[in-house]
Amino acid sequence: MFVRSLRLSDFRSWRSLDLDLTPGVTVFSGPNGHGKTNIVEALGYLAHLSSHRVNQDSALVRDGQRQAVLSATAVNHGRELTAHLVVKAHGTNSAAVNRTACRSPRDLLGIVRTTLFAPEDLALVRGEPEQRRAFLDEITVARYPRLGGVRADYDRALRQRNALLRRSSMALRSGYMTEDGEAALATLDVWDAQLARLGGQIMSARMQVVHDISPHVAATYQRIALESRPAHLAYTSTVDDALADLGIMLGSSAPDREPALVTPEIAEATLLGRFAERRDREIERGTTLTGPHRDDVVLMLGDRPAKGFASHGESWSYALTLRLAAFQLHRADGTEPVVILDDVFAELDRARRRHLVELAAEAEQVLITAAVDEDIPDELRAIATFHPVRARVTADGRISEIDPEEGPAERLAEGPAERLGGTDGPDGAGGADRTEDDGGVDSASSTDGTTGTAVKEADDDA
Repeated sequence: MFVRSLRLSDFRSWRSLDLDLTPGVTVFSGPNGHGKTNIVEALGYLAHLSSHRVNQDSALVRDGQRQAVLSATAVNHGRELTAHLVVKAHGTNSAAVNRTACRSPRDLLGIVRTTLFAPEDLALVRGEPEQRRAFLDEITVARYPRLGGVRADYDRALRQRNALLRRSSMALRSGYMTEDGEAALATLDVWDAQLARLGGQIMSARMQVVHDISPHVAATYQRIALESRPAHLAYTSTVDDALADLGIMLGSSAPDREPALVTPEIAEATLLGRFAERRDREIERGTTLTGPHRDDVVLMLGDRPAKGFASHGESWSYALTLRLAAFQLHRADGTEPVVILDDVFAELDRARRRHLVELAAEAEQVLITAAVDEDIPDELRAIATFHPVRARVTADGRISEIDPEEGPAERLAEGPAERLGGTDGPDGAGGADRTEDDGGVDSASSTDGTTGTAVKEADDDA
């Protein structure tokens, strides 16, 4: 797969962008804060319906505008499709494929596929479970686009169930002794059934991905870190003990053991049983303690978890391994994603740079952002097409331009924050940081495609 063209209107710092692309390596270069990452972020948003940088869609719309328009034409095995997406600052997003309107933006999933490498990838190893769930869900939805809708439905049902647990706490505590209690418990039964059905599908699909990516992780890590311990991984859930009673072992792994699989039906029944067991505790806590919104992936090095035991170098190797393994998994599935390297070379040592160069040599299309050309390894610089990106102040605000005719009056002075990689400019987070919410699978990888806002579930203490 490769992207032949990308068109943007009022996206972030881009008033307008009309960019033709070709297979091979393309580099967007320019100072931090001038808009180069916004280009690859737009492509990633079309691929996953979420941004890897912010939580709110409103941050993606240029200041003072009501909506942003994104269009990309992808070529896959000789077939061209154009994905169009209108992102609203407030309200419902809309989408079209070629000239046909979609019922939901989720219908775009699968047209553009990307694998992103970014400095933030270290959080996959050292960060919280939400980062690993987001990574897993990104792959899951790319493989099974239908799961995008399942996940959105799960998010909505989870929010409704949590709202019931909080607002009707007294009625639920009274149980069947009062009419209000009886009605509240009947409603809770409905949400239990929905969450179990949807959550079972999510768990089963995630575990399939962990199973299938596992050999790629083991082989890739061994190639990157020859002298390190073997890498392996396992899915862990809020119902590990109940599944163990059925002979399905989650939460632990070994280099010579395949990760476990579970059918949606078994996962659904197990979740439903756990909801019943934990009902009193969930009523007391006012939140849902069971389900895939609280699951995790255990990353192991030898017999120790990577988080907390891996060195800085081992953590970087593992993070790089996960991204490389995802690329290889998509390729094995028959669709090679566009590889995006977002300002990542400056963070890597020579050995890890070499492995990314090897990937770039194999991939059909690679898009790279870099603050300075010297950050790009010589092997890629020799074959890359370069596009300088600069921002300038106009009467219409601060605007990014590609391949500009530079002049001293148009160039923006690079301030201290930008030299340090600050995020206050259009290349940054747009003023909307990721925040925890109390509903949803994960905002980094999940959006319902209807409200224009992604939501995530906070990890409550069990």
